[in-house]
Amino acid sequence: MRIWLAGILLMVAASVNAQDLYMARSQMAFPETMIALQKAIKVQGYTLSRVQRVDIGLTKSGFKTDRYRVVFFGKPEEIRELGDRYLDLVPYLPLKIAIFAEGDETLLLASSFEHLRPFYTQADIRKHFDVWETDLQHILEQVRLSE
Repeated sequence: MRIWLAGILLMVAASVNAQDLYMARSQMAFPETMIALQKAIKVQGYTLSRVQRVDIGLTKSGFKTDRYRVVFFGKPEEIRELGDRYLDLVPYLPLKIAIFAEGDETLLLASSFEHLRPFYTQADIRKHFDVWETDLQHILEQVRLSE
């Protein structure tokens, strides 16, 4: 499973610049890291939308994992307002962080909005991208420093 996940990360990393991807490693086990992540999201002022298991398909394909999730979060009013104004942005909302176990540690991964910047020249949406990227980095750092 580790090799498979490492392959995915390498493919993602190879297809985007280093600034396009934020990653943090937690020394805590998966359940404790998940709790720390949800707490950090709330502290940063966001509402947790849902936690989606993504390991079911992997398990059906023969991979052994039960600890791979995507955590969706955002500010509901902000998402609604931006979704109305920028319909093509809807697939990227709410914000999300992938979290998965790797041995005794846990990895967290989030995409920046760098790849969308060339398509959005409006100052207001670029300001949202800046805030979201800063908040994503703070959330990941909070989780990384949690014990």
